[in-house]
Amino acid sequence: MAALVIVESPAKARTLSRILGSGFVVEASYGHIRDLPEKAGDIPARVKGESWARLGVNVEDDFEPIYVIPKGKKKQVKLLKEAIRNADTLILATDEDREGESISWHVVQVLKPKVPVQRIAFHEITKSAILKALENPRDIDTGLVRAQESRRILDRLFGYLLSPLLWRKVRTGLSAGRVQSVAVRLCVIRERERRRFRSASYWDAEAELDKDGSRFSAKMIRVGDARLAGGQDFDAATGELRDASEARWLRTADEMNALIARLESPWTVVSVEEKPIVQRPAPPFTTSSLQQEANRKLGFSARHTMRIAQQLYEGIDLEGDRVGVITYMRTDSVTLSEKALEDAQGAIKDLYGDSYSVGPRRYKTKSANAQEAHEAIRPTEISRTPESLKKVLDRDALRLYELIWKRMIASQMTDANVIRTAVEIEAPLDGQDEKAVFVARGKQIRFPGYLRAYVEGSDDPNAELADQEVTLPALEVGQSCEPVSIEPKSHETTPPARYTEASLVKKLEAEGIGRPSTYATIIETIQARGYINKQKNALVPTFTAMAVTQLLETHFEHYVDTRFTAEMEEHLDEIARGDMHWRDHLNHFYHGGSDDDPGLEQRIAAEEPQIDYPAVEIGRHPESGDPVVVKVGRYGPYVQVGVANGNGGDQPRAALPEETVPAELTLEEALTLIEKKRKGPRVVGNDPETGLPIYATHGRYGAYVQLGDTPTDKKTPKPKRAKLTPDLHEETVTLEDALRLLSLPRTLGVHPESGDEIIATRGPYGPYVKCGSESRSLGDEHDVFTIGLEQALEVLAQPRQRRGARRQPKVLKKFGKGSGSSGEIELRDGPYGPYLTNGALNASMPKGVSADDLNLEQALSILERDGKPPRRKKRKKKKS
Repeated sequence: MAALVIVESPAKARTLSRILGSGFVVEASYGHIRDLPEKAGDIPARVKGESWARLGVNVEDDFEPIYVIPKGKKKQVKLLKEAIRNADTLILATDEDREGESISWHVVQVLKPKVPVQRIAFHEITKSAILKALENPRDIDTGLVRAQESRRILDRLFGYLLSPLLWRKVRTGLSAGRVQSVAVRLCVIRERERRRFRSASYWDAEAELDKDGSRFSAKMIRVGDARLAGGQDFDAATGELRDASEARWLRTADEMNALIARLESPWTVVSVEEKPIVQRPAPPFTTSSLQQEANRKLGFSARHTMRIAQQLYEGIDLEGDRVGVITYMRTDSVTLSEKALEDAQGAIKDLYGDSYSVGPRRYKTKSANAQEAHEAIRPTEISRTPESLKKVLDRDALRLYELIWKRMIASQMTDANVIRTAVEIEAPLDGQDEKAVFVARGKQIRFPGYLRAYVEGSDDPNAELADQEVTLPALEVGQSCEPVSIEPKSHETTPPARYTEASLVKKLEAEGIGRPSTYATIIETIQARGYINKQKNALVPTFTAMAVTQLLETHFEHYVDTRFTAEMEEHLDEIARGDMHWRDHLNHFYHGGSDDDPGLEQRIAAEEPQIDYPAVEIGRHPESGDPVVVKVGRYGPYVQVGVANGNGGDQPRAALPEETVPAELTLEEALTLIEKKRKGPRVVGNDPETGLPIYATHGRYGAYVQLGDTPTDKKTPKPKRAKLTPDLHEETVTLEDALRLLSLPRTLGVHPESGDEIIATRGPYGPYVKCGSESRSLGDEHDVFTIGLEQALEVLAQPRQRRGARRQPKVLKKFGKGSGSSGEIELRDGPYGPYLTNGALNASMPKGVSADDLNLEQALSILERDGKPPRRKKRKKKKS
């Protein structure tokens, strides 16, 4: 007989199986093997008649949860039950956080083993860590189990009681969540700030100066005793100047040009200030900081980051063995093991020299409730450099591993020593005593220290990630400088930046909302529920999010307050430590403590009769003074004049295009949409074949043309419609344009082999041709309105490309074949900008070089100087 080891995932099971060898059977539970019932069909027959049955929690008897084995897990549970019959020991090796502890507990409850049970935990999947864990087994930590169980029940009660309220008062299919609703509210608050913001312009000037042949830049900061208004003088919330008396605000180019015209020579240095700065490295990664930095530097979503980190932790095939290359990735600890500290110093000395080694740096975890794991995220072997894993990791996994490795190494290196210099230079103003003052700022890195290995990213999208030097010539007080040029510079205040995944994770962590292991799920959920759209890297709330947040703030503000949510997390930590009983906590949350402190059940009962459909006001009608509001209906958001009782009413209203951004919808645009709806669709003309009118109108998915009138009853088929192409507009589309659009789909003929009909048409992802079950997208070189049968057959013969896969880069220019054996040189449009290639080498286009002026000789020179072989993804061999 052998010991049965149970872990969560099959990947982790494969790694442990190789490490443990014979004498152990390793199986995966595939996550939780039982949970609260998700739908009515899952509820056990013995409780189906109970009033609380749909909750899956007996709220009338100490919140006893009703656990069921999901249909998809029954096969695996059967396999585990068979495996335990042939085992002499059950070893539970799930992750060492609350979730992992709970999975192990559920496994024991379901399998009911009659053999000894051991719980082992480790923060890295290496042979030494596994063997050490086997030597030190422990019991299941019931505190962690109860904390996870409480969180699961809290989330169930919150979601299952508040979500139906949103279905009745906003739109069916919506959901509320204890943490997700707070995350959505944060994004909504930021969008409201952007909506209130009013941009303001201000001007200053930048001069290029010369000192003994060395040129440098300086910025005008004062005129006499008055400072020029700068970004710090404007209110970040409103965009307006805080106090006009404190700064000289130049609003126009004419004002600045007039000031520049008064400047005279000589310009004189009046002060030189040097300030030494010590920059210390950031600590190694926690779950939160890894998600933030991967988003900033690599553009990874929190979910993608955690998926790759899970793979690196659970193990990769390396030199004929399978090993985990990073430590456990769900942690809020920044501590490092003594071995890791020692190994890091050796690696630093080997790579950078003794002067970069400072001895072990020990970081203290700031979070008082750090409980997920005992160490920061780091490589399991410091000697395993990113370079050594190039052949075994794909591009994204290698980039993330490199980030983790460099951050850990940098955290143990010496400080960076930097000198910042500020030089003030005075310029006289047409013979008067008043003078303009310019400042030149320089930066010199005296000793790079940890910057040799790693530079931390920034949440500011305009900030440079690279720590670059700015060199000034040697300047002394009293010296004169010659102005070479003076340019007026315009600036505009910008609204508060929307949250990115990185900044939202940072905010959630700062407020104590959720836990590191939940951030990725939170962000994924609020997007999947239609509350947040991702535009580039920004998280943009929808009008659905605005409406739901308004309802929750008005009637249930207590539950979407960041302090309440943070306190809930603290209570869960207290349960984990054994300082609070889990049933007491649930009872207070659901039933409340007194009349002044009602629970969720009483709050919903008291508030629901008072709740009306939420209306997001965007302004007032200029004539009637009625509010102009956005509501969310069955088919999406719409704009309406006046607020009616109920969802709709007789007030004029119009559907909003699906891509409408709340902060960017103006009152004028809203009224224009309503007026268009009131007038009805524009008649483009009549169809020459049927005589039916053709209309140009718009809906939630944008502008379109329609053949015939919309039927008043549901039984009559809807008229034919065609969405406008990006180059056409609802107000100007012609009859000829409309007929071309309505001509789709076009039948091109019959496939000579299959006999299936071939059509050309347009869909959500653009134009395409279709034959039977086969379809292919049409590129820019094909026109859906003119493509013929022969061209369509050529397109269909091409291999199918997976949606979302990288397309073949567009060729912008061909230069011909270079000398020697190089292939034809082309300029292509890649995902990171234009680049040159000859098939064997790729090189980015240098800054300032125009494609129009580039010739074959110059292109060849760039490739020879900067060219690198294209990185090709290694194809994995399929196992037979």
